[in-house]
Amino acid sequence: MERRTDDSALWVRNFTPSPEAPVRLVCLPHAGGSASAYHAMSVALAPWAEVLAVQYPGRQDRRLEPCVTSFPELVERLVPVVAGQADHRPLALFGHSMGATVAFEVARGLRRLPGPRLPAVLFLSGRRAPHIDRAERVHLRDDEGILRELRRLGGSAADALADPELLEVIMPAIRGDYRASETYVHVPQPPLDCPVVALTGDADPRAAVPEVEAWREHTEGPFTAHVFPGGHFYLHDRPEPVRNTIRDHLRTVAARGAAPGDGLMQSGDTADR
Repeated sequence: MERRTDDSALWVRNFTPSPEAPVRLVCLPHAGGSASAYHAMSVALAPWAEVLAVQYPGRQDRRLEPCVTSFPELVERLVPVVAGQADHRPLALFGHSMGATVAFEVARGLRRLPGPRLPAVLFLSGRRAPHIDRAERVHLRDDEGILRELRRLGGSAADALADPELLEVIMPAIRGDYRASETYVHVPQPPLDCPVVALTGDADPRAAVPEVEAWREHTEGPFTAHVFPGGHFYLHDRPEPVRNTIRDHLRTVAARGAAPGDGLMQSGDTADR
């Protein structure tokens, strides 16, 4: 039987199967990123969480597919895929940078579906709250202009800049993701009711701490903010304290079951420096 384009097998990578883990965590990559960005996290969080990493079209094993350059289309395709990962365990979402906005919009889409309320907790990393608009047009630059932005941010994409052949392969995905992210329009809706955990680096040039803390306006559930040393890719530079923070929240969710709002730290927030 021919697989549908939105078959979960195309979208989701389970690098460290953990069927006994009490929580599932779906992770959404940054612009230009891929599912493999969460391989190390999947190992580190097992057996406390089974990490499921999303693979956007247009990269790695999906490189022959066209990139999705529209946020509404990306979210529309992802909502049923993410919903399909729910089983008897609480389901949490984690997104970094562009992935944080994707995770937020997927969470808004999930609440319109019948069945248990999802997600059990929403982790939003390295991204300003969506109502804070800033005109950015990186996707309209030439390749060298995009490279300058990648060097400014650092991260795994910057490591590939010295390899012209690899850069030629990944540039369409990078440009396409920036286009999707920079043409995203936030449409106000009622706040979520799930716990939201915001995380960021204290020297992130794209997401100032107050802009990240403004995510509190988008949930009526508990809100917590964690600030770590580092820039935009703080979570890769010092992964252990970040993963410990995520693990602590997931342990609380697992102990309380899937009911949103139970047991997570209330707004009043914490700072990890």
